[in-house]
Amino acid sequence: MAMNRRELLTGLGTVAAAATGRSAAAFALRDSAEPFALRDAGHSFAPGDSPGLPRKSDFAFEKGVTYISGAFTHPMPAAAADAYREAIVRRSTVGAAPLPMGGGGGPRVDPRAAFAALINARPSEVGYIPNTSAGENLVVECLNITKFDGNVVTDALHFEGALVHLMELQKQGLDLRVVQPREGRIDIRDLERVIDGRTKLVEISLVAMYNGFQHDLKAVCDLAHAHGAYVYADIIQAAGAVPIDVRATGVDFAAAATYKWLMGDFGLGFFYVREDLLGRVIRRPHWSYRSANDVDIHLSPFDPESPAPVTWTPRGDASGHVELGTVANAVAAALSVSLPYIQRLGVDEIQRHRQPLLKRLQDEMPRLGFTPQTPRDSTSPIVTFASRDTREAARKLDAANVVVRVAPYWIRIAPSIYNDLHDVDRLLDALS
Repeated sequence: MAMNRRELLTGLGTVAAAATGRSAAAFALRDSAEPFALRDAGHSFAPGDSPGLPRKSDFAFEKGVTYISGAFTHPMPAAAADAYREAIVRRSTVGAAPLPMGGGGGPRVDPRAAFAALINARPSEVGYIPNTSAGENLVVECLNITKFDGNVVTDALHFEGALVHLMELQKQGLDLRVVQPREGRIDIRDLERVIDGRTKLVEISLVAMYNGFQHDLKAVCDLAHAHGAYVYADIIQAAGAVPIDVRATGVDFAAAATYKWLMGDFGLGFFYVREDLLGRVIRRPHWSYRSANDVDIHLSPFDPESPAPVTWTPRGDASGHVELGTVANAVAAALSVSLPYIQRLGVDEIQRHRQPLLKRLQDEMPRLGFTPQTPRDSTSPIVTFASRDTREAARKLDAANVVVRVAPYWIRIAPSIYNDLHDVDRLLDALS
């Protein structure tokens, strides 16, 4: 089904709005010692047990639509959409009780803490950013990359927006080294050939948006650190879809918006920075009231405390170093439900669930004339196939109400927790 971004996002807004009858209590947090344990009223399961997959009934879809494009924009769980709407109602109702940062109307969790738990970080190492690109630009700025006194290494499978950024800096004098893929993957030996003692930063996407190739992040970090370089990982196509352990891999920085596998929305994301780099490498390129634990105004003629108009105490955590101004509270409310939901399902289980779906696609799509672009052993949520002409495929998928990413010369399919083999067969039948 060929859809542009505007059409798809409009459609997803309709899907979310269709969930008005679903109660956020379906995923209410249990009052237990288990972190982020959930109770699903529609599918009861005991703490410690993994709920079954697929989870179609946790989402609202228009009748007859098969959606296999989580890598483009992932639908919100209906309960997260309820929390989102509740935040909007509170915001638009004069006199309503204030909405806590983690969301109001129930015992929800702090989204930053939930995200930190998902990637094995400390909450103090995670701050809010508006989108993934903000995180990538922040790293480049903090490392003074624009001084052009070293080189930056990346690869052609990195996020297109980051490549635009780095290639524009290359026009201004940056020594940028872009490793090309071989058979759909980036070979660590090719990275070894271009990383040297003058490399300041290695930028990669942990899971490539084009074909789902997944780096061995620890191997990349070990290589970069051996030459004194830092590593930034774009994890938007990985967080919530594949297991991530920032402590075990040693990655220095990572960023992700939340509208993909974290099941949030546009306008709010997360930035991770290793705690020992705060104040040393990440040196507050910007300041705002969110940089401080407290900001006191001393303008009253009766205030004897300070001759300065304001006083403040700087925060030492990641939030104090990277956050600027207001935060999208409605998105945070949705994340306070969706992130515990993901953790309760288990990222390992989510990854295991989609493997038979990916295998069926890898087996059958070539028989229909499509050329595989994703390594056969990939376990990421993305599988991509190339074609000289995707227009006929787009027409067939549209007629069958099957939604995947159809671009000129390639098709990307990204199954999630609401998909099953029947959905894959609908796609294959439409294309055959």
